[in-house]
Amino acid sequence: MQMVAANLFRGLPAPRIASGWDADRIDADEEEPSLEPAWPHLQIVYEFLLRYVVSNDIDPKVAKRYVDHAFVLGLLDLFDSEDPRERDYLKTILHRVYGKFMVHRPFIRKAIHHVFYRFIFETERHNGIAELLEILGSIINGFALPLKDEHKLFLRHALMPLHKPKCIAMYQQQLAYCVTQFVEKDAKLTAPVLQALLRYWPATNSQKEVLFLGEVEEILEMAQAPEFSQVVIPLFRRVAKCLSSQHYQVAERALFLWNNEYVVHLVATNRKTILPLVFDALEDNRNHWNTAVTSLTTNVRNMFREMDAALFDELEAQGREGEKARERACAERDAKWAAVQQAAERAEKKKS
Repeated sequence: MQMVAANLFRGLPAPRIASGWDADRIDADEEEPSLEPAWPHLQIVYEFLLRYVVSNDIDPKVAKRYVDHAFVLGLLDLFDSEDPRERDYLKTILHRVYGKFMVHRPFIRKAIHHVFYRFIFETERHNGIAELLEILGSIINGFALPLKDEHKLFLRHALMPLHKPKCIAMYQQQLAYCVTQFVEKDAKLTAPVLQALLRYWPATNSQKEVLFLGEVEEILEMAQAPEFSQVVIPLFRRVAKCLSSQHYQVAERALFLWNNEYVVHLVATNRKTILPLVFDALEDNRNHWNTAVTSLTTNVRNMFREMDAALFDELEAQGREGEKARERACAERDAKWAAVQQAAERAEKKKS
């Protein structure tokens, strides 16, 4: 272990993409990863460590004195390496360590939490978040039921705030898998998870909105009616805003929710609540600049009409009344401005 630590644990080079305003000008996806020059040497050491950890001849009771907390922290620090080959080895090794050394499991989970906290609240830059989430996905999959309060707190305090950073696209797939694992194990977490998603919903980032809508659909596929009813109003207020988006990908992704049979079933059960929330957005989308959005909007409107024709006709009538009221208000406002303008012209003539 001293040999492994001496060869692997080292200071990593400074990141080429800084955090903050500098990172906005650089597309990380287009950047080639910086490969470790010493990889031929490091690979041998990683292979040695991997074979040691997976070996059945190793007694965990003896080895735990050497694969200790400091060693685990050293491995976690290396997850920030830009070389994907190194992160892949680290992911496999840390997962095996977690499986072999049961005594270290709480510490490993806590240490990963701290990496996430530093990433979310301080740096917003870390290369290994996706790999750490892959490990956690397997760990969460093995959680016994009922879930411990410790695990629920981790979901609330670490996983959900990971939706906040701008670079979520780099690890969103792994993050969504971890979150849906929690919801699948305990349906009562559906409402808190969706409420947290709404709290971290992006205001100006359309690509993040598309990712969030995809995650909402995955969660709704596992939602039960009682939990869904707790968040139906704030959730579909947000969906209505997405339907009204001028960014066609956001509007299109929101409309795709109605392509999911189970989501349609949930919507049909709560149609008297949902349809009034999204009706105006669907009406406005009939004049959307994107033809795909207008086509999908027509399909969704027809679906709602088939669900409840009476409710749909009632909302249409209310919409026409509302339009007439707006036209009257506009006419009154224009008349008042015209009167003000005439008064100003008369005052100007008196002065001259």
